[in-house]
Amino acid sequence: MGFAPARKTGMILRVLRLFRRLPPASRPLCALLGLAVGAPAFALSTVQLKSGSSLRGDILTEKADRIVVDLGFTVVTVPRDEIEKITAEGAAPAAAEAGDDLYHVATNPTVLSVKENVDRVAEAVVQVRTPVGLGSGFFIQSSGYVITNEHVVSGEYNLTVTQFRRGATELEKVQFNKVRIVALDARLDLALLKIEDAGGAVFPTVPLGDANDITDGQTVFAIGSPLGLDRTVSQGIISSHNRPLDGQLYIQTTTQINPGNSGGPLFNLRGEVVGVNNMKAMQVGIEGVNFAIPTVVLKNFLRNRDAFAFDPRNPNAGYRYLSPPQPVAATATAAAGQPAAGRSVAPP
Repeated sequence: MGFAPARKTGMILRVLRLFRRLPPASRPLCALLGLAVGAPAFALSTVQLKSGSSLRGDILTEKADRIVVDLGFTVVTVPRDEIEKITAEGAAPAAAEAGDDLYHVATNPTVLSVKENVDRVAEAVVQVRTPVGLGSGFFIQSSGYVITNEHVVSGEYNLTVTQFRRGATELEKVQFNKVRIVALDARLDLALLKIEDAGGAVFPTVPLGDANDITDGQTVFAIGSPLGLDRTVSQGIISSHNRPLDGQLYIQTTTQINPGNSGGPLFNLRGEVVGVNNMKAMQVGIEGVNFAIPTVVLKNFLRNRDAFAFDPRNPNAGYRYLSPPQPVAATATAAAGQPAAGRSVAPP
C-alpha cells in the first residue's frame, strides 16, 4: 500500500529501441509487442506546454510525474508540471469507467492546471455538518454516495450535506437534511454516507486515482471547508507518498489541511482523488505537515463496506446518550454557598 510499482526499465528501453529501428509501416506491430510486455499503447497526441510551446508525437509512457513522447526523430521526457494539457488526436473525450464498488476510475484523464481542475471537480465536493461541527466530503456515485472521515460524523446521527452548484449566473447552495450513515470505521477514519432526500437528482462525481502512482514532489491540491470557509482551494506537493504512522501508511503533503478540511479530497492534476484529507501536525512552529488517507485504503473500504456497515442499535455508532444522574448524599447544611464537611456533590 502506498509504494510505487516496480519499473520494467530495461524491458521498456528495449522495446523503444526496437520501435526506433523499424520503419513506420512496422510500428503498429511493435506497439502490439510493447503492450505484450507491459508498455503502454502508443497514441498520437499534442502536448501543450505551460510555456506556450507544444509537442506532437506518440506518447510511449505515461507516469504520474512525467510522460515520454516519440517525436519521430527523438524521444523526449516531459515533466507533468510543465504540461498545460494533452489532447489525443482523433480520440473521444475521456470518459469515466463505472466500477462495481460504488466508485469509478477515469479513462486517460487530461492533465490540467489547478484552476482548470477546480472548474472540473469542485461541484462534487460537499460540506458535511453535524450538531457539533463540520467537515468536508465528496461524491463518488451519482445517486448520492458521499465519502468523508469517520471522526467528522462519529457520535452523531443528524447529518446535513451541502452541495455547491454553479448556475449560469450565480452559485446555488443546496442542502440535504436526510443523510444516512452507510458504513464507517474508526481505525481507517473513513465513512460512507448516502443522501436519502435527493429527489431523483444526479450528482456530479469525481474518479478515484491510484495512490500507488503518486511520487514525492508531485503537485496536488485540496478543496474543502476549513474553519467553515466553504469551497476553499489549497495547493501543495507530495512530501512523502508512504509515511507510516501508527501502523498505517499515509500520504504526507504540504497542501494546507485545517479543521473543516477533514474528509475532503486530495486531487492530482488529472482531477483524480488520490487521498482523503484527515489530519495535520498541530504544534507551535510546525507548518505544512499534513496527511491524507491513500485511495488504495479507500477502495478496499468501499469493496468491503458490508463489513463496516453502520448499526444504529450500537450505542457507539451514532446516537448520543446523556450520562445518568449521580446520587447526592447530603449530611450537613452548607454555609455561604460552600459544601459542608462530609457532603458529596454531584459534578455539574
